[in-house]
Amino acid sequence: MKQKDNSVFLISLVVVFSISLWGILSPVGFGEVANGIFAFLTNNFGWFYLLAMFFFVIFMFAIAVSKFGSIRLGEDDSKPEYSYLSWFAMLFSAGMGIGLVFWGVAEPLNHYMAPMNLEAGTAEAANFAIYTSFFHWGIHPWANYSVIALALAYMQFRRGKPGLISSIFIPLLGEEKARGPIGKAIDILAIFATVAGVATSLGLGVLQINGGLNYLFGIPINTTVNIIIIVTVTVLFMISAISGLDKGIKILSNANIGLATILMILGLIVGPTVMILNSLTNGIGMYIGNIIQESMNLEPFGDNSWFGGWRIFYWAWWIAWAPFVGVFIARISKGRTIREFIIGVTLVPALGSFVWFAIFGTIGISLGPEIATEAIALTETAFFVVMQNMPMGSLISMIAVVLLCTFFVTSADSATFVLGMMSSNGDLNPSTQKKLIWGCIQSLMAFSLMMAGGLSVLQIASIAAAFPFAIVMVFACFSLLKALREDSQIAEDKLESEKSA
Repeated sequence: MKQKDNSVFLISLVVVFSISLWGILSPVGFGEVANGIFAFLTNNFGWFYLLAMFFFVIFMFAIAVSKFGSIRLGEDDSKPEYSYLSWFAMLFSAGMGIGLVFWGVAEPLNHYMAPMNLEAGTAEAANFAIYTSFFHWGIHPWANYSVIALALAYMQFRRGKPGLISSIFIPLLGEEKARGPIGKAIDILAIFATVAGVATSLGLGVLQINGGLNYLFGIPINTTVNIIIIVTVTVLFMISAISGLDKGIKILSNANIGLATILMILGLIVGPTVMILNSLTNGIGMYIGNIIQESMNLEPFGDNSWFGGWRIFYWAWWIAWAPFVGVFIARISKGRTIREFIIGVTLVPALGSFVWFAIFGTIGISLGPEIATEAIALTETAFFVVMQNMPMGSLISMIAVVLLCTFFVTSADSATFVLGMMSSNGDLNPSTQKKLIWGCIQSLMAFSLMMAGGLSVLQIASIAAAFPFAIVMVFACFSLLKALREDSQIAEDKLESEKSA
């Protein structure tokens, strides 16, 4: 029985370790295969990514406004374990983290200098840049996280099931099948998607930390430095992982929010304040006004390379992160109502992302096309190139490097915790040994992807891992709906209503 319980852990370990080894020993071959998968998926299934993500948005908000919104994730009298501040800090750190710092300047400037169907460097291109960044980092990714997080939190805390992705499918498959080969296959797929998605972000973080150290201290950008950064940060997040959820992750997450807030305040002060506020207002307006059209926007008779390189990549990246972030958010959300959960997990973090991109995107755009071109020449140093042209730029860059490190540690720590859970039959407090093993594997995977081709292969890996899991998530929605309809609370409410009538 013990061997059976460890099967998900052992199979996942072999699969992930083998792929990591392949990337290190044969980076060219690995890169060629990854590119082939990328081209196939983006050319043939871009429509599926778009429809799936839009479906998640509609589904989550439909659940929030429905009669199911009052159901509590736990017993009817259970209370949340964490304050709103710590809850938001932990879910935001796990869900976005490094990506915000990496892309906060780089993405808007890329869109500004290479907008779709617009002239580069114009006011129209600037509006497109801010709005598009809002769209990629707004409600869609958080609704996507909510699908897994809400379903798992419900099954864990209200139905008393193990903290496994396969538990979500008990209403559809039944207990026996969900615990059998089908369920184990789902859990293994979730682990692989998690490692690939997190490795993508860790790789981005290493590249940008190296870029920041190069800008601040002249440290060279090369493989040796990247290895040193990976090893150093791996040791740090291992220490945090051993400390446990309430100490390591919670404390670091609160620190992340504090540092991010300081950065935003400094950016708002030293940047073009009125322009930033105008960008924020206009960007939110464009976002609300175009959300349906943009959610399904493709070029059926034209070139879809822009969508493949940006939107499809993002949607796939968020889907690849869904099992990890979903399991983690579920773990910290016991006691909240479904309506409170959905609003807290979708709208609040999306608004935080809007403010972040409005500040740093507008600062970059305000410096003009010449600085923008220089900044996007190397994505990982874009933030620092822009900040060197601003008052207090060195201070802001220094804080950004520290924030990158703490986000890196928090993301890796959270992922290590979740991978330990998923490979320990849903144990809410996985063993230190398993957390340490997964921590090493994550770092190894990030390094192998970087060796195989840097940023492009990191992007490709996340898209490949996300595709099968997107299908799993669609079925998860229907399984959750079936479970909610069966919920005893709804039956009791209906009975009370009939009595009072």
